[in-house]
Amino acid sequence: MEPTADAPLLTWEQAGVTASATWWSANGRPAPKKLVAVDDRLTTVQAVKYAAQGTAMLWLGDFHNAKQILSAIDRRLAKGKSGEAAPRPAIGDADAFYRLRQARAQRSRMMSLILVPLTFEAPGGSATVPLPRAPQVGPAVDFAYARQPGFGAGHAVVSLQELTGVQSAYQWYLTGIDIPAVNGRIHPHYGTFLPTRHEYVDLVAQAPLSNPELAFDVGTGTGLLAAVLVNRGVKKVVGTDIHQRAVDCANENFARLGLQEAAEAQLTSMFPDGRAPLIVCNPPWLPGSATTTLDAAVYDPGSTMLLQFLDGLPHHLTDDGEGWLVLSDLAEVLGLRSRQLLLDAIDQAGLEVIDRLDTTPRHQRATDRSDPLHAARSREVTSLWRLRTKRPGRLPPV
Repeated sequence: MEPTADAPLLTWEQAGVTASATWWSANGRPAPKKLVAVDDRLTTVQAVKYAAQGTAMLWLGDFHNAKQILSAIDRRLAKGKSGEAAPRPAIGDADAFYRLRQARAQRSRMMSLILVPLTFEAPGGSATVPLPRAPQVGPAVDFAYARQPGFGAGHAVVSLQELTGVQSAYQWYLTGIDIPAVNGRIHPHYGTFLPTRHEYVDLVAQAPLSNPELAFDVGTGTGLLAAVLVNRGVKKVVGTDIHQRAVDCANENFARLGLQEAAEAQLTSMFPDGRAPLIVCNPPWLPGSATTTLDAAVYDPGSTMLLQFLDGLPHHLTDDGEGWLVLSDLAEVLGLRSRQLLLDAIDQAGLEVIDRLDTTPRHQRATDRSDPLHAARSREVTSLWRLRTKRPGRLPPV
């Protein structure tokens, strides 16, 4: 199989013969530059040395042994070089948070360097991991990698860490997540935000709704908030997202819930065409770079999406329309962004605050004292900011 810009070709030596396969990553990790073939003789110490050097290890031994050594690497890296615990950011300690995030990213990058092969025994057939005691992975591979170049034929190499995550995500997709506010389940695709926190959903389900004719859901993801609005009686909801897999996920969820006549998702950046009396946005809550596509649901570099939403909102609201900004103050608690920056951005966009609805997190991490971010999470408040233009009756140009 020939390499492409999206799928580089990896090569390695095996029994004196040069072999090759296409590199796949469902979450956007770059292909490793150095690769060695390893098997059950690899020790944890040697694996950590390879990973520290940026050398990927293609596992050609027993699959269960590969998972065991991945766990051993995780335990070794979790202790750190001198056995020190991970930094625990204090309230407002942005530097400690960035150090914690950097340490976690480095640990994840090193663990991602244990690779396993995939093969398609026949064109269009199911993918398998051609290793002893490997599980069936075909449906999960279809779920996450179907858009990869060359899918369905030949050979590929993937990160074992990522493949394990893909298998877990596939189970979430099959089972779905029960959401009382939509009277049904949301089935997240791989790479879309997993809606296991319900407090922000409840805010959208309870906020005063004055005009049910039309709503926009900017950054719709799984389509959850759009579905909540339809369930509340909004006649038409248009969701937008910049990722095709999110658009597909949202439209599939609308169909599963029987809402496809009232809700649709479009592939576009920020706002759809036109104006609406209600525009909702739940942007990523933390400013920071997204090192993989999975991070994009959590990190908003430079608060770009947040600021773009506020700047564009007056140009897409109808007269007397409302914008609902759903945002956690975790960034403020950690010292990553100030409340004043948010208030200034609202004011500079020509907006004013009608009301703010607050709630506190109920997820497990908020009470987990072993979490390095426990001090911040225990003080976190999630808010729905009700916004309108300062000059009702004077609509800026679209």
